[in-house]
Amino acid sequence: MIHAYDKNYLSKAQSSLASMIDFAVYDLKIPLEKFYQSFLASPVSERFESGESSIIAGLSGVELALEVIGDENLAKKYRPAANRSPEYWTGWALAYFQWQTNLTFKQINSLIPITEILAMYNPYHEMDISQFCDKMTELYKSRKTETNLKKYRLAAGLSQSELAEVSGVPVRTIQQYEQRVKNINAAKAESVIALSKALECPIEMLMEV
Repeated sequence: MIHAYDKNYLSKAQSSLASMIDFAVYDLKIPLEKFYQSFLASPVSERFESGESSIIAGLSGVELALEVIGDENLAKKYRPAANRSPEYWTGWALAYFQWQTNLTFKQINSLIPITEILAMYNPYHEMDISQFCDKMTELYKSRKTETNLKKYRLAAGLSQSELAEVSGVPVRTIQQYEQRVKNINAAKAESVIALSKALECPIEMLMEV
């Protein structure tokens, strides 16, 4: 599986996203969903999920939160990390899942909203992170009716036959990927590259969880 960025940054990324959410909710008094929507709409989310080191390693959670809301003049004291809240766990776990799957935060939120992840605090905060990821994957798959390939093909206004002609990938293979008969994650690199070029989208956007 292709991860979002180098695993060496993962631990710092988890604590940063966790602290950002915790600070926004408890110190800035911004409702979780309202703040998270601001995060999704800001350039910070894209820079974070792509593993930009200046964001995931160069800024604290407090600095990230202030970057999201665009107010550099706020100066509030952050509570000690030892008092970890459910919101802190939400950010920590979400950062791991985003790294593991290489999905964007917007893709995750489109099917599993931040408030639902918060509601998973009990019992998942006492479990291994892999169990949380298994549950998230189960939810994501059950709610995702279309494959990424089909979504981008339809967005490009191409039929399966037209995509086959443009990409050089057999139409039967495209059908199998879209019906999940074949796993596109296990496809030959040249096939995925050809499809991504034909659809003008990044290769990783065609991958499935």
